[in-house]
Amino acid sequence: MTSKSAGTTVLTMRVVVPKEIRSGEKRVALVPDIINKLVRLGLEVAIESGAGLNALASDADFEAAGATIVKGDVLQSADVVLSVSPLTPAQIKTLKRGAITISFLSISTAQDSIEAAVTAGVTAFSLELVPRISRAQSMDALTSQALCAGYRAVLVGAELSPRFFPLLMTAAGTVTPAQVLVLGAGVAGLQAIATARRLGAVVSAYDVRPSSADEVKSMGATFINLELESLEGTGGYAREMTEDRAAKQRELLTPYIAKSHVLITTAAVPGRAAPRLVTQAMVDSMAPGAVIVDLASETGGNVEGSKPGEIITNSNGVIIWGGKDVPSQLPFHASMLFSRNVVNLLSLMTKEGVVTPDFEDEIISGSCVSHAGELKKEVVKK
Repeated sequence: MTSKSAGTTVLTMRVVVPKEIRSGEKRVALVPDIINKLVRLGLEVAIESGAGLNALASDADFEAAGATIVKGDVLQSADVVLSVSPLTPAQIKTLKRGAITISFLSISTAQDSIEAAVTAGVTAFSLELVPRISRAQSMDALTSQALCAGYRAVLVGAELSPRFFPLLMTAAGTVTPAQVLVLGAGVAGLQAIATARRLGAVVSAYDVRPSSADEVKSMGATFINLELESLEGTGGYAREMTEDRAAKQRELLTPYIAKSHVLITTAAVPGRAAPRLVTQAMVDSMAPGAVIVDLASETGGNVEGSKPGEIITNSNGVIIWGGKDVPSQLPFHASMLFSRNVVNLLSLMTKEGVVTPDFEDEIISGSCVSHAGELKKEVVKK
């Protein structure tokens, strides 16, 4: 966009938000409430018509917040593109050289998009790679979306379970509370614990990082200590475990899983397939009517037999729910949180109305995948 003032031409950088085209994706990368922050930075905001409808943000809401609504292609004029899912190679080819994209961009599953960004000379930032440091917490979309997933997991478990969650004292007798077990005490796991406790369940949890014990206990849950070696990794994540270690862990967890009414699994290792925590034999040890919610189903699954987006009842009557697009099942608040993450990252790159990434900044350099026709991350190159 150009404007004239006192005989000079001022170029305004355009930030665009396209419709999400990946099946099942209901979030939008920018919500109306935060657009004024970009306007104050001197940026123009353009939204593809209908982009926010699934997240309850209408075109009129965006216009009232100061954005321009565009019917049809918004990418060709973009200086910066904000999206939840990575742009497809076809979309990236329509961008001008030097354009910037900010989105989830997994280096293990979005290789076609990364290669297209390199070829097109597009500067691509991956929200998965934002460093887990205190200064970057407000930009950590993995954390904000895991919060949504953990909350949703418990609602699914409660809905599918044939049992009440809370202890009830009635004239007809006492209803005992549900026993909920959460595997993985990261952000999703801790939110699942908190939500299950609010619903009145008796909750226990396990994590390969013993340092999680205090957080679990602070939420009123019991931490299961299997007395195995710690797998504490960097950035708050767990390290990948050996097969011998995994087998011993499964053996020791089986009695706890067998007596659970609802099992929620949340374990993930960034950039790798989800660890297999629960085998078919462990599933079969559970009582009929027990429910398993596998939040890692899309990356291979923590639970043997889980399938993304499907509900399976095995021959023993155990119900297995495979998570798919779980944060998108709460599109209003998931979009709100995601929007704040991407705007905070974009603000870090913006000075006097111009988006100019400073690659001396560890947040910017750490999350950049491609720039000026080259791969920027050593892990991508490997």
